[in-house]
Amino acid sequence: MSLSSALSERSFGDLPGWGEDDHLAAFAAFKRCAFHVLTKPYRTGSLGIDFTAFAGAYAEARSVSPANRTEARSFFERHFVPALVAAENGGAGLVTGFYEPEVEASPVRTERFTVPLLSRPDDLIDIDDKNHPASMDPYLAFARQTPDGPVEYFDRGAIERGALSGRNLEIAWLADKVDAFFIHVQGAARLKMGDGQLCRVTYAAKSGQRFTGPGRILSELGEIPLEKVTMQSIRAWFKAHPDRVDEILWQNRSYIFFREAPVEDAALGPIAAAKVPLTPGRSVAVDRLLHTFGTPFYIDAPTLTAFDQRPFRRLMIAQDTGSAITGPARGDLFAGSGDDAGEIAGVVRNAADFYALVPRALTDGERR
Repeated sequence: MSLSSALSERSFGDLPGWGEDDHLAAFAAFKRCAFHVLTKPYRTGSLGIDFTAFAGAYAEARSVSPANRTEARSFFERHFVPALVAAENGGAGLVTGFYEPEVEASPVRTERFTVPLLSRPDDLIDIDDKNHPASMDPYLAFARQTPDGPVEYFDRGAIERGALSGRNLEIAWLADKVDAFFIHVQGAARLKMGDGQLCRVTYAAKSGQRFTGPGRILSELGEIPLEKVTMQSIRAWFKAHPDRVDEILWQNRSYIFFREAPVEDAALGPIAAAKVPLTPGRSVAVDRLLHTFGTPFYIDAPTLTAFDQRPFRRLMIAQDTGSAITGPARGDLFAGSGDDAGEIAGVVRNAADFYALVPRALTDGERR
């Protein structure tokens, strides 16, 4: 597999702010991938950044720990060459933000806590080319197993109206339906239980239907101007219109199921698609069909200042994905856990240039 024409080689000197970044923080995130791949390798994305070409960088990352930012910067410059990633539309790429909500919850239903987070039902099956019925929407990757074969699974509206009631799927109960919805969007949450215990739920599966964001719906209805759609503005609209919450949310037919997971390190996020804990401000979700997990990306988003009040120019590591993250120059930045992280993630929607750090073995081969 050769490198895609969507990648055009650059020098590190071409990367705005490269010398001022904290490469040591990015190295810590990269090192987690280096240890994980000893268990299971990552799949090579279709842009041609071959997983096997990371072998040298991963081996060194497992055996050494840079003493400072300068040494960490040298590590990335020795092993990689930056390549500008062309956006599909020929313009700039796009970054958004995500985070891990932290909310109060109860292990049992109470008068206050009435909204459940559900575990994966036993009749929800994965769908692929081998078992996909010809009559079913080809988009669906999950379905409900019946005696007559797989059928489309219950959607959000059906589930919230009780389609799965009585099956003991409830992991925990929340007080607010909108909080639950945004946990579905983020794919994970820290739950503060009544006994002071902090536990985590993370993505297990989904009903399979396409995601339809409430921001787009509210914009199309003329309720919120598109340029003002943020998580905060959506929440404010729901608070002002509690009688219309179901009307809007049920138009997003996709429903997420969860599993319980430990909080082993409070400074890190949940274990995501690359099977390592997410690092706040250093992990990015990418299109996994195009990109290879573990790839470092230098992201230049000069209009984004929500993270530290400075233009966002950071080395990130590809460690997650998402159904809305499609295209070569598209990323979702992990902001961390809790309300402060949510304030950052909720306003991120900025143009950005993406530079993939390609293993030198691949670029040397291209030159030959």
